[in-house]
Amino acid sequence: MPLTDLPIDQLQAYRPAVAEPEDFDEFWRRTLDESRAAGGTLTLDHASTPISELIVEDLTFPGYGGEPIRAWVTRPRTDRRLPAVIEYIGYNGGRGVAGEKLQWAAAGYVYVLMDTRGQGSGWGTGGDTADPHGSEGSVPGFMTRGIASPETYYYRRVFTDAVRLVDAVRMFDFVDASRVSVTGASQGGGIALAVGGLVPGLVGVMPDVPFLCHFGRSVQVAPDQPFTEITRFLAVHRDQDECVFRTLSYFDGVNFARRVQAPALFSVALMDGIVLPSSVFAAYNHLGVEDREIEVYTYNGHEGGQTHQWVRQAQWLATRAARG
Repeated sequence: MPLTDLPIDQLQAYRPAVAEPEDFDEFWRRTLDESRAAGGTLTLDHASTPISELIVEDLTFPGYGGEPIRAWVTRPRTDRRLPAVIEYIGYNGGRGVAGEKLQWAAAGYVYVLMDTRGQGSGWGTGGDTADPHGSEGSVPGFMTRGIASPETYYYRRVFTDAVRLVDAVRMFDFVDASRVSVTGASQGGGIALAVGGLVPGLVGVMPDVPFLCHFGRSVQVAPDQPFTEITRFLAVHRDQDECVFRTLSYFDGVNFARRVQAPALFSVALMDGIVLPSSVFAAYNHLGVEDREIEVYTYNGHEGGQTHQWVRQAQWLATRAARG
């Protein structure tokens, strides 16, 4: 598998101009305010699982518009308030089976895995959260759903769900609200980056090979799906490129990276044909925080560092979560 992008020295200096709408902050302030005002129900119930040495719970919390979103909460058996790690899932995966992922809980964290609305049927063991919103014509997948407007775009709902999950987790009496971090790989990394730009007071932001960055380059150059869903859409809707890229500017990880205030640990894979390395570095190089690091996997594709990266994250986060 060849390198898919620029040489590493050019990537390390790659800081492109990325379109940012003038009302970016107002759009997201209004979006989050409206969803918080919408109310909704939060429930946390015992999950049916043979796992006995950790507590595993089934969480339903209010997301975009107060709509119910599912998540798993897995945590050690202790009365102490613990730091929390929230993970967001890769493209078309779901939260899976209760207790399927145990590493963060085994490392002493409250681990929360968010289901992604409408997804969960492409790989893994399934999802449980519907997306009750329709869309005008779109390419199969999620990248072009509602893309005519930032108000209707699919990821407006997903990013809002992700922020509202932080709100919910900070309310738990077993979580130290000052020590909440977010992570995810691919789409999950893009969601984590968005949350990092929208939520103050996080102790760490850990996007792993993050998707949804630098749309202008990614849509034109990335050889593999899912960015190519947008390419296919524009190949048919030949007169809508200005409208499409205006919508995407509200969801570009580079614009969220500019607003991240927490320590950040990224990863990138230089043979990745799904997420171009230049799109990851575009976001990373726009971070305004001094406490930032990026792990480079030269000979890997989109799988990135896998468990090696988790170990790296756990070591990195241990020193920062301990500061709380």
